[in-house]
Amino acid sequence: MKDKVVVVTGASSGIGRASAARFAKSGARVVAAGRNETALAELRDEMSEEDGEIKTHLADLREQTQLERLVASAVDYFGEIDVLVNSAGIIASGTLEDTTPESWDKMMDINLRTVFCLTQLCVPHLEKTKGNVVNVSSVAGTRAFPNVLAYCVSKAGLDQLTRCAALELAGKGIRVNAVNPGVVISELHKRSGMSDEQYAGFLDHSKDTHPLGRVGGPEEVAELIYFLASDAASWITGVTYAIDGGRAQTCAR
Repeated sequence: MKDKVVVVTGASSGIGRASAARFAKSGARVVAAGRNETALAELRDEMSEEDGEIKTHLADLREQTQLERLVASAVDYFGEIDVLVNSAGIIASGTLEDTTPESWDKMMDINLRTVFCLTQLCVPHLEKTKGNVVNVSSVAGTRAFPNVLAYCVSKAGLDQLTRCAALELAGKGIRVNAVNPGVVISELHKRSGMSDEQYAGFLDHSKDTHPLGRVGGPEEVAELIYFLASDAASWITGVTYAIDGGRAQTCAR
C-alpha cells in the first residue's frame, strides 16, 4: 500500500481510527475524515517519520457539499484516490414501535446514504487507479437483534449496497467489499447514550454472546480492511466478511 491514497471516514475513533493508522504505517497517504478535530490531530501526531502521511479533514458527512469537499481535497492534495474506507456510523436503541421517523432518517442518512453518496463521488477517481472500496457494516446486517431496529436495517442495506456496487463497478476494475464486525471496543455505544458503567456491563455480557469468549479490538478489524484493500485480495469483490468472534453463528439465548 506504499504511496497509495486512502480516504477513511469515521477516523476520529474506533475502527476508522485504527484503519487510518494501519494504512499510514504501511506507507500509504491517508485522508482521515471525522468530526472530532482533537482526536484527528492526535492520530496525525502519533505517526512517525517512517510512516505514510496523514492529512486530517474535519467534516459532517451528512452534508453533500462536505462530501464533495472531502473528495476534492483528497485529489487536490494527493492527486488521486486508490481506496475508500467508509467507516463512519452511528447506533441507537429503538424498536419498531418507539423509533421516531426522525431517528430512522438520521440512522439511514449516516449509515447508508452517506456511503452511497461518497462512493458515487469517488467512482471516477477509483476507475483511474483501479481502486477499491471497503465498507464497515456489522453483524447486525446479517442477523436480527432486538431494540436496534433502524441500525440493523441500515447495515443490511449497506451489505446489499456493497454487493450491488461490486457488480456494477466490476467492469471499471473497481472492487467493493464490506466487513461485518461483532462487538468491538470503541466509542460507538457510548455515543449512543450508554454510561461508562452500562458500557462496561455490555462488554462483560458480550463475552457470553461471542463464541470465542471476548469482544474484538478495532486493530483486528483494521487488519481485515487492510487485506481487502490490498492487492492480496485482488480477486475478491462483493464480499461481506464476518469478523465477529463467531457471533453470527449463534442463536438467541
